[in-house]
This record gives sequence, C-alpha cells and structure tokens, in this order.
Amino acid sequence: YMILCIDTQDMKKIKVSLKKEGKVIKLLSEENEYGSQVLLPLIKKIVDVNCLTAIEVETGPGSFTGLRVGVSVANALGFSLGIPVNGKIRETDLVY
Repeated sequence: YMILCIDTQDMKKIKVSLKKEGKVIKLLSEENEYGSQVLLPLIKKIVDVNCLTAIEVETGPGSFTGLRVGVSVANALGFSLGIPVNGKIRETDLVY
C-alpha cells in the first residue's frame, strides 16, 4: 500500500512524503513565501496519484492557514480518488 503524507504546519515550508508499508520511500520539501503554491506541484512530482491507497495529513499544531490548505487538498484528493484521508497522529499527542 502507498500513503501520501502532507505536512503544511509551517505555511512557508511544505513537506510531502510517500510511505510504502509504513516506511518513507520519498520525501520532498520546498520553501516559498506562499507555501500553498508549491503543494500540488510537489504532490505531482512525488507520486502518480492513481497508485495511492490512503492520504495522511498533518493536523497541527501549526499555522492555521497552512494546516487548512493541507487538509483541504488531502480531502479533495481523497474524495476524487475514493481513498481514505486520516490525520497524522504523533507519539507526543497520545495520552497513556
């Protein structure tokens, strides 16, 4: 299975990675004054969206506008491809 991971926490530095069987196999990032302008081109560079089985998106903390862009793109892609979209859970967010 292939999972696209979108990280737009920092509005000016966008990170996109591709996971296969839980391991990151590709990672791209780009800095731009308007980070949201590079998100879709980075996704296009990193993967053929037709091979994706899921999308993981960073949910915060971070820039509200940056997170909103990342979640919106993830939801639109997930809806159009018919694949699940999930928020990324970090170990520091878990309560034991």
